[in-house]
Amino acid sequence: MSLEIKVPPVGESITEVTLSAWKKEEGDHVEMDEVIAELESDKATFELTAEKAGTLKRVANEGDTLAIGAVVANIEEGEGAPAATADAAPAAKPEPAKEKEKTPADTATEASSLEIKVPAVGESITEVTLSRWIKNDGDAVEMDEAIAELESDKATFELTAEKAGTLKTIAKEGDTLAIGAVVCTIEGSGAAAPSAPPAGTSVADATNESPQTSPSKGTTYASGTPSPAAAKILAEKGIDTKAVSGSGVDGRITKGDALNAKAEAPKAASPKPTAAPAAPAQPAGPRSDRREKMSSLRKTVAKRLVAVKNETAMLTTFNEVDMAPIMELRSKYKEKFKDKHGVGLGFMSFFTKAVTEALKEWPAVGARIEGEEVVYSNFADISIAVSAPKGLVVPVIRNAESMSLAEIEKAIVVLAGKARENKLSIEEMTGGTFTITNGGVFGSMLSTPIINSPQSAILGMHNIIERPVAVNGQVVIRPMMYLALSYDHRIVDGRESVSFLVRVKQLLEDPTRLLLGV
Repeated sequence: MSLEIKVPPVGESITEVTLSAWKKEEGDHVEMDEVIAELESDKATFELTAEKAGTLKRVANEGDTLAIGAVVANIEEGEGAPAATADAAPAAKPEPAKEKEKTPADTATEASSLEIKVPAVGESITEVTLSRWIKNDGDAVEMDEAIAELESDKATFELTAEKAGTLKTIAKEGDTLAIGAVVCTIEGSGAAAPSAPPAGTSVADATNESPQTSPSKGTTYASGTPSPAAAKILAEKGIDTKAVSGSGVDGRITKGDALNAKAEAPKAASPKPTAAPAAPAQPAGPRSDRREKMSSLRKTVAKRLVAVKNETAMLTTFNEVDMAPIMELRSKYKEKFKDKHGVGLGFMSFFTKAVTEALKEWPAVGARIEGEEVVYSNFADISIAVSAPKGLVVPVIRNAESMSLAEIEKAIVVLAGKARENKLSIEEMTGGTFTITNGGVFGSMLSTPIINSPQSAILGMHNIIERPVAVNGQVVIRPMMYLALSYDHRIVDGRESVSFLVRVKQLLEDPTRLLLGV
């Protein structure tokens, strides 16, 4: 029998893909779930696998554009038997191979083999990247032990073994995998040895490095393994993880360990001074480039930013706010505020509260487009842009319009902490109605922030600079901040955007209005 291998559905908005590369040749024998080709859409690259064992018969060619559901190849009946060698006669009968194929031991092994697949991690996530193997091929693993690290465009998480046994890796580090794709298999059950011991080797010798002996050595799978943030820092410094000792739980390398680690200084020849050089002296030290693969987060952020610029009618309006009233209020009550609520009183809670009040008056600023409809929300889920080790993330404060300043400050502290430790969940980063970003913490004086799609507006905060301004006919020095509101002109008109920003300015320059709701 022949089985057709078709282009699988890969997303609601994707209608066609390109066959970028064949991984197996015409007539090759393939095993079930073995990668046979690489497909590429306008959003991602993914692998096509064989749905049964047999002989590959190609239908499409490299470079072909194929619709979803189109036939890519056929798998001819082979029942998992090894393919004949290239110089074997085509008419050779496969029956002997069938008889040898499945022994009772093979059947038992197959029955005890468990496929470990990419789990569903969120409605909007269709693929992940296998960033790192924590365990190696052939290692014995325990149930629930972390075996690999997966990275989506929004978060990093660990893949765990669903039973004890021997790990057989299928995917490679750096591979992009669709949700549900097979990452590896766990062979055998219990504390199985990686492979059968050679003749003359005792069972005790063969299992000498099993996990059961690890506690006696004082090590675990986490020993010497860097956290995602630490791995990025060490890679940037060019330091091998083997040269760093971990101070975290079970010897894990923390971000602090990575920051304190020092690379061995390269030995560069000392420049020879000359009294009158004939030509400019060449700089001492090595000259080199370092290439680093873009993370899934960085690639997705790049695509979304370009899409927003191309798909929205984005404009930016500006204003400035006198920060003296808020600064005086913070200076007067910050100690009492912290004693009572256990959290500091920052600027972000004032801006968040001011935005929620302004959204009540100008709801179009917090609306979004879905198809041919404009969706208005009677709540304010405020996204706060946070710079994390792997890039910009935007966690969401839910129902901010009903929260006090103290509740907003506590929510910001929790979400920012999770962002820096790469522990934000998908739910904590989706569903916002309006975004606030603070470039002022990095010294930005003025910017035009890009809308966080599918939202329709974003408020940009900037640094506070003392400037001379006219107040009641007198020139005085005041702490001033520029505000920038970028908005989608398809939904928000100029009157609404300017009025919204003016309302935010009024509330910030007279913070008692935030308490009185006027």
